Amino acid sequence: MIAYCGIKCSDCGILLATRDDKEESRREVAKTWSEKFRWNLKPEDINCDGCLSEGSRLFNYCETCGVRECAMEKAVETCADCTDYGCDKIKAIWDLAPEAKANLEGIR
Repeated sequence: MIAYCGIKCSDCGILLATRDDKEESRREVAKTWSEKFRWNLKPEDINCDGCLSEGSRLFNYCETCGVRECAMEKAVETCADCTDYGCDKIKAIWDLAPEAKANLEGIR
């Protein structure tokens, strides 16, 4: 599963911990992501079914993600399909997750 931004959700620690549904998995991901991204995450923050899902469980960042909102408004499968590909919104994601750009380039 590739998110709108190119992040491979199926490799995302948050999605995997959600599917595992174990407190220890959530605690490990919260610690790792807090250190990596300088966020203050708690195990209860680690719940997400992926930004493409229509369920109600989204990671707090995904709930407010401008890329996700834009892609949904434009009804594109991923940002690789967007006529404004390479916009400032997606570049901000690429700064945090360079593999996302590589994934989208592969799709294009």
